[in-house]
Amino acid sequence: MTVPKILIAFYSRNGSTEALAKAIAEGAEIEGADVRLRRAREVVPAEVMAKAPGWVEKATEMNAKYPMPTEEDAEWADAIIFGTPTRFGAVTSELKAYIDSLGGLWFQGKLNGKVGSVFGSTSSTHGGNESTLLSLYNPMAHLGLIIVPLGYADPVLFEAGTPYGATHVSVQDTVAPNAKQLEVARFQGRRVASVARRLTVGTEAFFN
Repeated sequence: MTVPKILIAFYSRNGSTEALAKAIAEGAEIEGADVRLRRAREVVPAEVMAKAPGWVEKATEMNAKYPMPTEEDAEWADAIIFGTPTRFGAVTSELKAYIDSLGGLWFQGKLNGKVGSVFGSTSSTHGGNESTLLSLYNPMAHLGLIIVPLGYADPVLFEAGTPYGATHVSVQDTVAPNAKQLEVARFQGRRVASVARRLTVGTEAFFN
């Protein structure tokens, strides 16, 4: 059986997006995927990070757990799942910097036909989860990724998440993702891995 290779490239400052990323990885692994979890790195100076309580400490902790995403990771993967908190209703500069670094692969056409999907979190109820996920569809289209949304393909989507990807609202970082939100995330991992496997098998059959 073909083993789909999944890259989950995310940024997380306080742990909400990280929790969703881990649940997506669990779902993909249930589907038999080989998963790489990668955390994008900070792009602001240390003195800026120091002004936000806990930022330096949490970044150090997470960076010890997750390697930074690389160009090689994207080339290796059959599917790339991007995860980000919202920043003023849009993607974080940290994750966007990684996406922007993929220009060399884009120029060579090496990302064409890979699966792409997104997930995210925000601090407030109307903080921009959906606008952020939809904004990531634009660079994914430019990279040549085949965008895989969730739709309402699982009953849990009627209770949590969005049709565009798994989401969470942390209420100023006081609430962790609940069981339904994590279930949506696991479904996203399973769905992306399943689609990636079908596309990979189809490609192998076409060229062999």
